[in-house]
This record gives sequence, structure tokens and C-alpha cells, in this order.
Amino acid sequence: MEKVSTPPSNPHRFASLLPMEGFQPAFRRSGTLLGAVVLSGTVGVAGAQTQEVSEEERVSTLERIHVTAQPDSSYQPPTGIDSPKFTAPLLDTPRSVTVVTEALMRDRGATSLQDVLRTVPGITLGSGEGGTPTGDRPFIRGYEASTDIFVDGLRDYARGSHETFNLESVEIIKGPSSAYTGRGGTGGSINLRTKAPHLGNFAEISGGLGNASQWRSTFDGNVRIADTVAARLNLMKMGGDVPGRGGVTIDRWGVAPSIAFGLGTPTRLTLSYERLQNDDMPDLGVPFSNAARPGRTEPPRVDRDNFYGRLNADFRENTFKTSTAMIEHDFSDRVTVRNVTRHVETLNHYLMTRPTFDNCTATSGPPCSTEGPDAQFRRDDRMRWRSSKSLINQTDLYGSFDAGGIRHNFSMGLEFSRERIYDRTMTGGPGRELGSLWDPDPDRHYAFDIVYGPRTGAGEIRTRSLYVMDTMDLTEQISVNAGLRRDVFKVDNYEDSRTDSFWNYQLGLVYKPAPNGSIYLSYATSTNPAGENLGQGGGADGVGGAAQIRDVKPEKSRSWELGTKWDLLDERLSLTAAVFETRKTDARSTDPLTGDVTLGGSNRVRGLELGASGALSPAWNVWAAYSWLDPKVNTYRSGNSVFDGNQMKFIARQSASLWTTYRLLPALMIGGGATYQGARYANDANTLELPSYVRYDAMARYDIRDDLSLQFNVNNITDKEMYDASHVGIFANIAPGRSYMMTLTYRYE
Repeated sequence: MEKVSTPPSNPHRFASLLPMEGFQPAFRRSGTLLGAVVLSGTVGVAGAQTQEVSEEERVSTLERIHVTAQPDSSYQPPTGIDSPKFTAPLLDTPRSVTVVTEALMRDRGATSLQDVLRTVPGITLGSGEGGTPTGDRPFIRGYEASTDIFVDGLRDYARGSHETFNLESVEIIKGPSSAYTGRGGTGGSINLRTKAPHLGNFAEISGGLGNASQWRSTFDGNVRIADTVAARLNLMKMGGDVPGRGGVTIDRWGVAPSIAFGLGTPTRLTLSYERLQNDDMPDLGVPFSNAARPGRTEPPRVDRDNFYGRLNADFRENTFKTSTAMIEHDFSDRVTVRNVTRHVETLNHYLMTRPTFDNCTATSGPPCSTEGPDAQFRRDDRMRWRSSKSLINQTDLYGSFDAGGIRHNFSMGLEFSRERIYDRTMTGGPGRELGSLWDPDPDRHYAFDIVYGPRTGAGEIRTRSLYVMDTMDLTEQISVNAGLRRDVFKVDNYEDSRTDSFWNYQLGLVYKPAPNGSIYLSYATSTNPAGENLGQGGGADGVGGAAQIRDVKPEKSRSWELGTKWDLLDERLSLTAAVFETRKTDARSTDPLTGDVTLGGSNRVRGLELGASGALSPAWNVWAAYSWLDPKVNTYRSGNSVFDGNQMKFIARQSASLWTTYRLLPALMIGGGATYQGARYANDANTLELPSYVRYDAMARYDIRDDLSLQFNVNNITDKEMYDASHVGIFANIAPGRSYMMTLTYRYE
């Protein structure tokens, strides 16, 4: 039997999605690879129900799934999304979905969610500044999605920095997704699919060393404990400095054990826990906007190694503790129920330096106005202790049935969640000071004593949701995808509160001119209630930010998308193309006469996206994407400022990414690629801009033996100075410089 170097992709999950033979029509058009997955669910459950298949036969069948369903180094996405809310395979799903597989993350050397999102066109990064917490802050198709990050289909509300050590894939759902996910999701949402136990045995350990004293070690092991019981453990520790950032450190670790019972039977229980701890040095980059020098529209050209924080004072402690229990039961060969309960505790605790030119005013003369050798910047304390506790329960009933000659593949469910936020006051930091713009001294020692107040409740969000999804196969070539969701959303900061109830829906028509291709047209909505980002946004986000509880109804967005998807080369290569428009006609804005916040604003994003992922030959893998966006503010007023007709801030008009690997010899693979990010405005007035860039990366992997490999990655080969993000132009975050890592991996099976 052929040996593979990666574990199977959660066979028990596919078994729950495809419990028996009757489920085949829901996924019947996805070809050979999907057929193997359908076979896995059929054989696994049938064997469990009849109790007539021997242990040896069951093990043999699972090993065949292992070989067929997870080819080595595949960049092609799996045939379906992990969530049961998606009632059709990706080929027949009428919306854009970008999947970054574990193999792609491994080959590109991506160790964090931020690393992954930097290379996905159509996504730009935002920044925190203290009041707005630091952490992953993506913008998808022009709209913020920081609270639209999900882990295995459940919302991961609190701001923080996510890792890749326990991920099988990152699924990016483009376009309004409130019918799937509830509030938010205007531009899309991100689902992190974690690793889970399966009926197999393997252990993989990796260790890597790089420049700037970087090092990383990981462990991934799975053991079959009994015929239907398996356990899995993932570990990670990473340290060192950020290349090109003058002593900014990386320090994080993670542990993720899980155990599954009843694998291959009608009733399955999976228990999992993950703890991720980030103790990285906070780095807000360089001071940006200078009122005394309005003619400079880009960040000042300082040495990238300059660190404008305080190495002997600043710190960050960011922790996630996630406990999950998932139980699945197959009522019959066509109907399955799944219940997931999750409890999450987080902490984002930091003292960071915010570098600005707030010491300069519009009337300041030299050196502020010239930014000469004596120019100074200002350091300010940004301190925060913020924790959260989330409790989520989600129940899904899904399957298939025939009615009136039409096959329905359905999913319906209930969701209840509560998210509570807690604060502690922090006083007594190093305090405000001035420093040299061109020669900052981050190594100074400070005498200070931080005093903490008691933990107090800062607010809470409660939601109740009901949803139903259905894919109706009208003919062999035509299907209709429909979804409807009702949410009751209550937000309370213990001074103000608001409750909103709203509907969201989606409707898609899919035409299949061939079994391996589809053309679709879809329409969808999203809803952004006031306070949806409670505790995750600061005042600098403006009246359009979603952190404030305001006496206004929710914002509504509507989107249409026309696209096509094709699986070519014996379904090894997936091609996608889509044009779309998302329009928000009642965005929060300031009334110019009264100063009240109203829904008098509007904006829209039009765009085009192209994608290719998979293999051109057994030796040649490719992942490529291109995005063109036209993000326009139709009407928006903040205070006395009018921004009508401007481009939406933080969003690049064009972005593209290409990555490819080729196996030159049976034991040698090489790869490389480029990522382009277009220029982005950093403020609503469109007077400050982060410049465009092209980043080049490369890798090589040599298989010393079947169980031992050596991989070398170089990212940002040209050591290009790049800016990740800016918080409304106050400062500009700098991306890492040239980074390389040599990793040795041993795998036992």
C-alpha cells in the first residue's frame, strides 16, 4: 500500500456529513476524490450498524481512505466545507470560497493566521492601537472581519493572534455570510478548521532554526486506542526575533489534545482542548501622520530596524483556552444530528508604546515641518487588561430527502451564545516622552509600577439564532441553493443596552454545463448591529465602527455575485472566477446638522476575483489568485468631515498571489512565488497611503529518507520594506524583513 506523509483529513467528520449511501446525491457531482470520501462514510457507518465486518476489514477500508482522500502536498481544497450549513460541495456552492490547505501553509512556512492572510488576495490587514486591541484584524472584500473569525464553525469572538500548528485548513468565505454565521460577515468570514483524531497511528516531530535567532518546534501525533477510539495531540513552541525589527521578539506556545469515541459508528463523541499563549513583544511600527508636514503622504523613510517602542517595558500576554465537546448521531442513512458546546476564555493583557507625531501641530515649524536630524516623535502608554468568556451551543440537523421529484440536501439548526467581557484598570506606566525620530533609543530603562484595579464586567452579548439551508437539485444540471436565518442580538455594556432581531437570507442558482463545471448567480444579505464589536474596537474607529452601542437600527448590506467553477485535469486542478458587488445603503454616519449618529451613510465594493489551486501534474502544484476591488464611499460624515466619493480606507484595489512547487527528483521539491499588495489609504480623507509592494518567497525540501525530510524556506527574499497596516494613519505597522528557516521533520507511521 502506498505511503503518504500527511494524516487523513478528519475522516470522522466526513462520516458525519455523509453517513450512508443515501447521502451520495448531495455530493455526487464531485468526481473520483469525492467518491472516496462518500465511500468512507458508507463503509464506516454500515460496518458499525451491521456489526458483521471484521476488525481487519474495517482497518483496511480506513487505510484506503487514508491514501485516496488526502494526497501528498495537495493545494486543491477538499470537496466540501467543514460546516454542515454548506449543503453542496464547493463546485456547486454559489459563492466564492478560498481554502488554504495544511500542505500550502507548510510549504510556504506560514506559522500564524496573519502569515496566511498576507498571501490571500482580496484581504488586507488592519491594526489595533491599544483601545482597539491588538491581534488578527482582517478586512475581506473591503469590510472588517475581526469578529467574523470562526473555529470549526463557531465564532471566535475575542481579538487575539491565531496560530497554524493545530490547523488542517483556513476556509475564507467571500461575500455577505450572515445567513451562515449570524451578525457581521459583510465582506465574508474566516473558518479555522482544526485537526481531530482519526483511526490511525502516526507521530510527526519538527524542529527549525532560522535567522534573527528564530526557532520553532512542533509535534503532531495520533494513536488508535481501541476499535472506535482515537486520540490526537498537537504541540508547538516558537521563539526568537522578528527579522528586520530591531529586537522585537517572538514567544509563543500551544497545546491541543483531543479524543474521539465511536469513530466509524452511528454515534460519535469528540472532546478537545486547545491552549495558545502569545508573549510576543508588541510592535506598532513607525509614527506616520504629521500635521506639520501634510505633504508627506507615506510613512517616513526611517531605518526599518528602528524600534519605536520600549524593549525593557513593553509586553503582551495573549491567551486562548478553548474547550469543545461535539456529539454526532446518525438517525438513519439520510439524517444526522450534531451538537457542539464550546467554552472559551481569553486574555489580552499588554503595555505597548504608541509612536506618533502628536508632539507636532499644523503650525509647528522645524524640525517638525522638515523632519530633519533633530525631529522627534512621541511615545504614549497604551495599557489594557481585557478578558472574555464565551459559551456557545450549536445544534445542527442535516441530511437529504426527496419531495415532489426533487432531491433536497438540507441543514437546519439552533445556536445560543453568550460572550462576556471583563476589564481591569491599569495605571502607573512609564508615561509620555519624546524620542529621536531617526535614532530612537528602545533600550532605556524605566522605573514604573503598574497598579491594577479589580476585575469588573465591561459588557456582554447574547444571541439566539434559528437557520435553515437547502440545496434543491431540480435537474441533473440545475440546482437552487437557499438559506434563511433569524437572529436575536442583545448587547449590554451595563450602562446602555440594545436588542435587535433581524433576518438574513441567501439565494443561489447553479447551472452545470458539464459534470466538472458550474456557473452560478447568487444574492445574499448581511446585518451589522450596533455594538457587535463590543470590547474589540476603540474610539479612533469612528462612528462607522461597530463597537459602540448606539440608538440606531442595524446596518444592512446586500450583495450579488456571478461566477463559475471548474475542476480540470481529472479533478486535480480547481479554477474559479467571480464578479460581485456588495452595497451597504444604511451605514452609520454623523448628521451634519444635529451631530447625531444616523444610518445616513452608504458605501459599496465592486470586484473581480480569479483563482487556481491544485496540481498541473503529479509533480507540479500551483496556488494562484487575483483580486480587483473598487471600494467607494458614497456618503459618510464623521464629525464635521465629509468623505463622500472617497475610497474606503485600508483596502487595496489590486492584489495577487502565486505559489508553485515542482518535484525535480523523487526526493527533491523546489518552490517559489510572489505576492503583490496594492496601495491602501490609511484614513477616510484619502490623504495618507501605505505603498504597494511585491514580496518574493522560495522553498526547497529534500526527503533524506521516507520518514525524514529537510525543508528550507526564505520569505521576503529581497528584504523589501513593507507595511502591513495602519490605524487610521496614526502609525504604520511594518512587516518582517527577510526571513529564512531550516526545518527537519521526522514522521513515524
